[in-house]
Amino acid sequence: MARSGSLSARSGRAALATAALVAASFTVQAPQASAAPPGEKDVTAVLFEWRFADVAKACGSSLGPAGYGYVQVSPPQEHAQGSQWWTSYQPVSYKIAGRLGDRAAFKAMVDACHAAGVKVVADSVINHMAGPADPGATFTGTGGSTYSKYSYPGLYSGADMDDCRAEISNYQDKANVQNCELVKLADLDTGEEYVRGRIAAYLNDLLSLGVDGFRIDAAKHMPAADLAAIKSRLANPSAYWKQEAIYGAGEAVNPAEYLPSGDVQEFRYARDLKRVFQSENLAYLKNFGEAWGYMPSGKSGVFVDNHDTERNGETLTYKNGADYTLASVFMLAWPYGSPDVHSGYEWTDKDAGPPNGGTVNACYSDGWKCQHAWPEISSMVAWRNTARGQGVTDWWDNGGDQIAFGRGTKAYVAINHETAALTRTFQTSLPAGTYCDVQSGSARAVTVDSGGRFTATLQPQTALALHVGARACTLAPSAGASFAVNATTVPGQDVYVTGDRAELGGWNTGAALKLDPAAYPVWKLDVTLPAGTSFAYKYVRKDASGNVTWESGANRSATVPANGKVTLTDTWRN
Repeated sequence: MARSGSLSARSGRAALATAALVAASFTVQAPQASAAPPGEKDVTAVLFEWRFADVAKACGSSLGPAGYGYVQVSPPQEHAQGSQWWTSYQPVSYKIAGRLGDRAAFKAMVDACHAAGVKVVADSVINHMAGPADPGATFTGTGGSTYSKYSYPGLYSGADMDDCRAEISNYQDKANVQNCELVKLADLDTGEEYVRGRIAAYLNDLLSLGVDGFRIDAAKHMPAADLAAIKSRLANPSAYWKQEAIYGAGEAVNPAEYLPSGDVQEFRYARDLKRVFQSENLAYLKNFGEAWGYMPSGKSGVFVDNHDTERNGETLTYKNGADYTLASVFMLAWPYGSPDVHSGYEWTDKDAGPPNGGTVNACYSDGWKCQHAWPEISSMVAWRNTARGQGVTDWWDNGGDQIAFGRGTKAYVAINHETAALTRTFQTSLPAGTYCDVQSGSARAVTVDSGGRFTATLQPQTALALHVGARACTLAPSAGASFAVNATTVPGQDVYVTGDRAELGGWNTGAALKLDPAAYPVWKLDVTLPAGTSFAYKYVRKDASGNVTWESGANRSATVPANGKVTLTDTWRN
């Protein structure tokens, strides 16, 4: 059975049919993107399939300090058993008893995140119930509940389902989309008062545990009026409400229908970012947003990828290296919509569930990608918070894939998505003074003169980002080595460097230093070494099982200069 999305409107069948509309926007003088009014932090870290206990730790260690306003957790309700990720989207009951943790763990997570200043959004599956392949068989859910398709004892029976018992087959027919079964799952009749009451009771239970809002999975498969009626029954009807309603050109259900109830995810945004970053010019992004036909900025949820689109190919993914990282930088810098930063795990099997059943022992291990913590991405969260309420100013582009722009007097970003370095004097509206380039880990100080100008060099596939909240730099050590190696990998592999110095692990692959893949296929790392040191080194690949592959050839060698770093630009030797 195909499950090519979060079991919501997998209508990506009409995915990129908006290209003509977007192309037209390049030749029309449309208004520049405007910022949403000042308000709360609007960036959500989506910790996909993380156990609640590990979400709690992340709130304190990384999300809160970085400035994330929200964390979105995977569906907490009891669901069908199975190792696949999509079993989380097949509810059996509304007990909090899934593989990611029980009620106590969920409550502890909410409390820990609140203590760290992070609000909690629960991914909520209310369109359907689990749909076993054998409708007559009885199964047991993750919390011990027995059920069969159309019969969920103590909760729903066949009378509570929509009359259509066939799979959705026609996205041009609204009744078919909203009354028939999404990938053969039992479709709830959300127009029925009893069903609305049970759904509202579940959401109110989550609110009672401190949840701040909901992502409504498969919203497109429920009439907008039904969702409005359910939301009106909440103990807090103003709770954050983000609806998954996937745009499909020519389809009967328009995502804008759901705007009166709350935010709606704008899937065209992510699709267009992929196209622009991979096959067009970043210069086209000058009026990105409503001028491209998108929904209003203040009601739109945006993302570079999510757990569905990274699997079905609609959008960029962690596998796209610098395209992905720089698109994330742009999303967080650009004042359209409220961004989601997807943080998932490596996969080759599109159905594969989370490593270790959702336990995250450490970021960047066991296949956990932790995109929310990538320095290039996490540093832009505080940048965005600082720029909140400021419109786009001082746009510059080279007509290709080099762009720069400011956010009033608060922030400025430059992106070089080309293969050659970019050196220029940038015009900003920043106050004069010294700033830290947060894209370099506050290791580069940039001086803005009294006219708002600064001169800098951006290496290929990198960005530079300044904001008024980052003025005191912790400069990088004056001596060391800057490693960069072009090395392709397969899922589960990472690239390390080791060498004859203790700082490089002393040729021990267990102590080798992992390089950063954010500019994949180039892996990078800066290492502190004494001035004047000569050293030997070599690169290795390691997979999730600890298997090590050395690059071929003789040991490499280099010498740290008396002042500064030695820059090493290498290519993996097969």
